Amino acid sequence: MSVVDKDSVGRGERQFHIGVAPGEVGSVVLMPGDPFRVPIVAEFLTDVREVAHRREHRTMTGYYQGKLITATSTGMGCPSTAIAVEELARVGVTSFIRVGSSAGLQPGIEPGDLLVSEGTLRNDGTTAAYAHPGFPAVPDLEIALSLRRQAARLAEGAGLGWHSGINASDDAFYAETPEWIAELNRLGVLNVEMESSAMYVVARLRGLRAGMICAASSNLVTGASVYDEGTSRLPDGWRCSIEAALATCVELDL
Repeated sequence: MSVVDKDSVGRGERQFHIGVAPGEVGSVVLMPGDPFRVPIVAEFLTDVREVAHRREHRTMTGYYQGKLITATSTGMGCPSTAIAVEELARVGVTSFIRVGSSAGLQPGIEPGDLLVSEGTLRNDGTTAAYAHPGFPAVPDLEIALSLRRQAARLAEGAGLGWHSGINASDDAFYAETPEWIAELNRLGVLNVEMESSAMYVVARLRGLRAGMICAASSNLVTGASVYDEGTSRLPDGWRCSIEAALATCVELDL
């Protein structure tokens, strides 16, 4: 019997799930959840080409201020995010910045506002398979600080607010009860999404760098939602978060 060691297979070749091979991506990747938001990242790039689109993972590359940038979608949730990070790392990516949507949990967060992550409460099952329950899910410090600077610079000009703090990653979108939302609010958790804990933990364990800047899609404690408005601020928030992430890539030469 020959037991497969998944930690050693697939290195240096085209990846099974995301369909990307070494030499097809840059050293830094922006990671929206939705594959149909990858082209929004590409709008900021030149010499764009689509590398692959398998399952929920769509990958495009291009240049921003002379730097090669890759965008790959994670899909929804920590399992597919962990796969994307693992496989991108195997083809040469060393830095990851999540750009997505997230729900606010504190008063004052309006739809479209920018949300910069300083760390994640691990309410998921994927990271439990990787690390001790007390292992922190935290971004790279330099990336987080740069994202804060860029958010502050860009938000005002776009007519958006910006916020920075601890977020939560949940596994089950429809299992978020009013009691759980109230508890996160009581703890001072800024926002909740479904991917960052896996990105942070896998990146740390592999010696890589990661950060996150999201746009608020709603506020779960005030009831504000992009769907309540005639025109949505969320696309403006997405573009602002992407621009902030790209500026961080250049500032830190990721």
